[in-house]
Amino acid sequence: MTVSPASTETTDATGATEAAEPGEATTDLVDLYFKHIGSGRAVMGRVMGGMAEVRSEGAWIHADDGRRFLDFGGYGVFILGHRHPAVVEAVHRQIDTHPLASRVFLEPVAARAAQALAAHTPPGVDYVHFVNSGAEATEAALKLARAHGRSSVITTRRGFHGKTLGALSVTANATYQTPFQPLLPDVTQVAYDDPADLEQALAARRDRACVIVEPVQGEGGVRIPRPGYLSQVRALCSAYGALLVVDEIQTGMGRLGTWWGVDAEAVRPDVLLAGKGLSGGVVPIAAMAATAEAYAPFSRDPYLHTSTFGASPIACAAALATVRAMEEENTVARAAALGLRVLTAVRAVCAPYEGGLVREVRGRGLLIGIEFAEEQAVGELLLELIARGVLVNHSLNSTRVLRLTPPAVVEDTALDLFLTTLTEALHSTAGRMAG
Repeated sequence: MTVSPASTETTDATGATEAAEPGEATTDLVDLYFKHIGSGRAVMGRVMGGMAEVRSEGAWIHADDGRRFLDFGGYGVFILGHRHPAVVEAVHRQIDTHPLASRVFLEPVAARAAQALAAHTPPGVDYVHFVNSGAEATEAALKLARAHGRSSVITTRRGFHGKTLGALSVTANATYQTPFQPLLPDVTQVAYDDPADLEQALAARRDRACVIVEPVQGEGGVRIPRPGYLSQVRALCSAYGALLVVDEIQTGMGRLGTWWGVDAEAVRPDVLLAGKGLSGGVVPIAAMAATAEAYAPFSRDPYLHTSTFGASPIACAAALATVRAMEEENTVARAAALGLRVLTAVRAVCAPYEGGLVREVRGRGLLIGIEFAEEQAVGELLLELIARGVLVNHSLNSTRVLRLTPPAVVEDTALDLFLTTLTEALHSTAGRMAG
């Protein structure tokens, strides 16, 4: 199945749009992708109908053919939806005054954004190092661990922490790792939600290990550990002198119905990684937050790990406005309540197919996964949903899981539309898979 656009628009040099003959803009855009971005992405775009996304607001994305799509994907970025007014206004104001800094003087927006974020991190996780992406946050954490002599890294199978070289070394997927071997040395994979396996690895690396773990494995297929797992990981790291890095790039900022996934067990990591939702869905930004003891090497020498665009005023304005908007709108509680509604409703829609097409529906907050019996069903259902105007995501480290990450601003009418669409798409997919 492909998604066919009904009409298209083109954009002139000033950015204005004008009507185009059906297929004309699509052809031009796909051709540009083939010539300058890559054949693989061009083919993917063509399969999706060749449409271009040109506008967004709230839970909606608009395409150049005039259609709009309900965004239940976005890879966890849009907890506040698209173009939240408070975040957009803050970014506009910063552009009009001072979008990028000299890096010579103190910069007030970064300081205020760090203060605002630290007000919600676990107690004692007070120092914030802003970067441009989640993968950069992982890189910063790995370097910080090495500064403490923790050069042996323990990660979890199906864990996902980014695709830059260091981050890729702890992203446990041979598909992405193999072409770039050798990666960082002394990286060990242990089973997720298996404290005994972790302890065995730690015992062989006493006082020189760094453990990186997600509260819920997002790209791993929304894998939720048993209660107490994170507390056990924290205790084991303390017992064996390991630095604990908790990757909350996808699970943090209210996505799980709490500010952070570790909040459910009152766990304090040495280092916490934030991103995605921190951007407010407007300007990319991520962060590595740490305790005073863990952060000490970076605190003493501000040039030990730097980035030209890290902690830029425009990005920090977005982050500051995001935190304030979440406080004022009670976004975390809204995510918890809405997530329970969505999970319950999705389970009901999928119930007729359980034991056959659908293996399990699981989730926490607004991170929900539908696991299928066959990998093919994920692609089929994804295309069915797109054809009906709904966007969702697949899971990079679990190919049989379709992932839902709706924003906390979804209204009842949009939720009803999603559930009706999912019902229709599942019925169509089941029929085609059976045939």
